[in-house]
Amino acid sequence: LTTPQYVYILSFMQDQSDQAFKDQCALVAKSCLSANLRRTTRAITQFYAKIMEPSGLEPTQFTLLVACAVVGPAPITVLADALVMDRTTLTRNVKLLAKQGLVQIEEGDDHRVRVVELSKRGRTAIEKALPLWEDAQARLLEGLGKERSDNLLKDLYAAVKFARL
Repeated sequence: LTTPQYVYILSFMQDQSDQAFKDQCALVAKSCLSANLRRTTRAITQFYAKIMEPSGLEPTQFTLLVACAVVGPAPITVLADALVMDRTTLTRNVKLLAKQGLVQIEEGDDHRVRVVELSKRGRTAIEKALPLWEDAQARLLEGLGKERSDNLLKDLYAAVKFARL
């Protein structure tokens, strides 16, 4: 083989290898549950954010405030477990809500434990955002249909349960 022929064959082999690699990556992108759930979460969060914008709360803040209301005064670790969140990430988010006066952070019986509680201002923020959340929720449920929505929620709860084993 002459040098140009050899280079052409190597180039062709590299292209084949690159195509096989791209094909494999495309398969991963299409079938990866983690990547597709994260993409879906971003799209749905953006959907809720647009509708809930007048409330002044991001959907993630709303979710955290609702969790505080449901769980009640609770240590960060309990709240993190309920939300399936990393404790340090939750602590950072809770501190931001505390600066806005939406939650209170108190020292627990053990001085190392921090207890988070929804404030009156936080309750008012939820009450203001709730009709907007209900609108976003209704639109999404209408778009997906009741059966698909119900099945999706069941599947999501099952996935969380399995992943936490």
